[in-house]
Amino acid sequence: MTDGRSIKQRLDEDGYVIVDGLVSDEDIITLRAACDRTVAKARAGEWKLRRVVGVQFPPWGEEAEDCWGVQHIMHPDMQEPEFAKWYGSDKLLDVVCEILESKEEELQLELFNLLINPEHKDFCLEWHRDDVKPGVEAEEEIQRLSIPHYGTQWNTALYDDACLYIIPKSHDRIRTKEERDININDPLSLKMPGSVAVRLRAGQTVFYNNNIMHRAVYDSSVKRHTLHACMGTVNGGPHRARNILQHGVRWMREDRFKQTLPERLYPLCDNLIKLADSNEGKDLGFSQ
Repeated sequence: MTDGRSIKQRLDEDGYVIVDGLVSDEDIITLRAACDRTVAKARAGEWKLRRVVGVQFPPWGEEAEDCWGVQHIMHPDMQEPEFAKWYGSDKLLDVVCEILESKEEELQLELFNLLINPEHKDFCLEWHRDDVKPGVEAEEEIQRLSIPHYGTQWNTALYDDACLYIIPKSHDRIRTKEERDININDPLSLKMPGSVAVRLRAGQTVFYNNNIMHRAVYDSSVKRHTLHACMGTVNGGPHRARNILQHGVRWMREDRFKQTLPERLYPLCDNLIKLADSNEGKDLGFSQ
């Protein structure tokens, strides 16, 4: 998978990088079982924090006939400690520290969700950048893309996964005229120039810049359990606040949440609470 460049170099230059070995064979078995229980709760309506079929971005609401994701899987009410255990695992934190060029105590615990196949019908996400709206003009697009992320996000496949489509190297440039036209007028197109499917084998992880041009295709007939998470650094301040706090993390302030975490994650949790406290009462809005 390597070409002589470091993980960080490939991510910085290409906008994404596939990494092997962040989930052991034993962890895959344990995490698959935890995901089965989690998905069952979401589909039965016992867990209301879901990504709803037909809605691409938050807020998703609590009512759904079908869902394509389960939110906040580290929530203490989910009662699945294996998720937090893996989120704080050695190999994962080592790679995150490398990518963010940070010490572990500077990391910020953020989001951990689960991407799944819809149960009843296929669903597609439109071409998008996570924090840049499609209708912006070139000047604003350049400005938004120049803002440092102070964080990284990733998908870890527990089963083979080819749902994610990207345009490599599109994370640090404005869209071409054709890309912009498709992005605005035909956002479900599979004929986006230069786009490729990110094909992950079970156990592989793709880290990607969330402003790379990307979309996803959810096939209801193919089982998908893909861990979707992010971490930031304390240096992010307001640049991380909207991206993270729009998803609703008030429950992370509760002592009972911290008590479910591996002790290693306590400082990272404290860093997130400090971010939330510093933005208390502010209307941060939504990225899209």
